[in-house]
Amino acid sequence: MKKIISGKVREVYDLEDGRMVIVTTDRISAFDVILPTMITDKGKVLNALANFWFDYTKDIVKNHMISCDLRDMPAEFQKPEFEGRTILVKKLKMIPYEVIVRGYMFGSMYEAYKKGEPFLGYKFDKEYKQAEKLAEPIVTPSTKAAEGHDINVTLQYMKDDLGEELGSKIEKVALEIYKKCYDHAYKNGIIIADTKFEFGLDENGELVLGDEVLTPDSSRFWDASKYEVGGSPASYDKQFVRDWLKANNLAGDPNIKEVPADVVTKTSEIYKECERKLCHK
Repeated sequence: MKKIISGKVREVYDLEDGRMVIVTTDRISAFDVILPTMITDKGKVLNALANFWFDYTKDIVKNHMISCDLRDMPAEFQKPEFEGRTILVKKLKMIPYEVIVRGYMFGSMYEAYKKGEPFLGYKFDKEYKQAEKLAEPIVTPSTKAAEGHDINVTLQYMKDDLGEELGSKIEKVALEIYKKCYDHAYKNGIIIADTKFEFGLDENGELVLGDEVLTPDSSRFWDASKYEVGGSPASYDKQFVRDWLKANNLAGDPNIKEVPADVVTKTSEIYKECERKLCHK
């Protein structure tokens, strides 16, 4: 067994038998800096949410989950500190794209729209306000960069690269997952404005959903009770930490010493509220 990835949040271990162990830590990153202070139970929340969605969408596409039971894992992981934050998964040949599904006019798409420019191949005929729901959700991939920022590309670019058949299947599956999960979340008071998926191929060349899915770290979740068109809706994610960093001129500062306890507590509560709302069918 060897550690093959130590990411911003996750530690990934290769069991060298076609399986991997993924541990979701309580680390938090903002403005491309991993902060020195952990967010209590954040890793457990992310893990619980992803596991819930993997189960909820398995009728649409297979996923990489094998088990979340520590007893199924190597002895090194059968310890209390790994409980609730560790999964055993199938190793996949990952497709080198993040598949972003956008359901609302927001962020970089809204910036392009305001200028009258197309956004990654999409042109919008009707008039939109900021944070308004799109007539239909759209898929905008990005390439996974080994270093630096990912690069947004058009859907057609991905299809040309992967082949029309695989590219179209990824588009179809991503939209189906988004729509099914959007409906569930909306009934429970959360709007999934946008999210990103990662896919891989198994040993038979079949499409499999991997990485994390529909967590506050990989999605833009809005509080449906406070949602209004025309502004920036209240979100369930690390925006509270980002706002604190900006207010204290610490955004992107790699030398930050710690995050105050009250900011940690508030952020932890935001994540936990998200789990409480979503993790029941």
